[in-house]
Amino acid sequence: MFERLQKVMSKYGVASRRKCEEMITAGRVKVNGCTITEQGFKVDKEKDIIEVDGKILNSMDEKLYILLNKPAGYITSVKDQFGRPAVLDLLKGINTRVFPVGRLDYDTEGLLILTNDGDLTYMIAHPKHEINKTYRALIRGKVSHDDIISFKRGMSIEDYTTAPALLEIIRFSKENSVVDITLHEGKNRQVRKMCSEIGHEVIRLRRIRIGELSLGSLKTGEWRYLNKSEIEYLKKLGGC
Repeated sequence: MFERLQKVMSKYGVASRRKCEEMITAGRVKVNGCTITEQGFKVDKEKDIIEVDGKILNSMDEKLYILLNKPAGYITSVKDQFGRPAVLDLLKGINTRVFPVGRLDYDTEGLLILTNDGDLTYMIAHPKHEINKTYRALIRGKVSHDDIISFKRGMSIEDYTTAPALLEIIRFSKENSVVDITLHEGKNRQVRKMCSEIGHEVIRLRRIRIGELSLGSLKTGEWRYLNKSEIEYLKKLGGC
């Protein structure tokens, strides 16, 4: 059966479909010895030989689904030009190549899913599914009712207007506030920018939940495999 090249690559766990498309455009992919740069090129994974960066894609590895409690000071990219530590460095004993689903900023902690299931990565990360993500934030100053309304209405940041988001006060701590922020978007440093827009600098930020999936008792820097029911939930959540 013929399928689009980027879709087959994603199923092999190479990367998300969007990233696979970039790899094809960059000339990093060969099919039967020929470099392919055409988007939409179709292959038969049972017959065609597909190479990425000179490595032949063999039969699909077993699918892995991992939940990591990311510490601050780690990047979610696979490689970093500045030599900073990456979240993959925390996955001791994992020999199968996995990729983060979405991203967390270098300074942001918390729940991060990693997998070699390219289809799930694409579906969870795609904004059209509007999957809620909740962050626990320590911010400077006292949050007001007007701040809550600003989040609920959406606000203009740089060149876009945010979708409505939920800002919930958990407690006040001296001159600071601890809040939960729930949104389904995931633009670069969006939570920090939204807090800055209402005059509250983020001191600490941690993602505590994706949909109904939470960190539980998992300590910072630790990881575990998702169980069957959690995997099925994520697939349903992403429309897989």
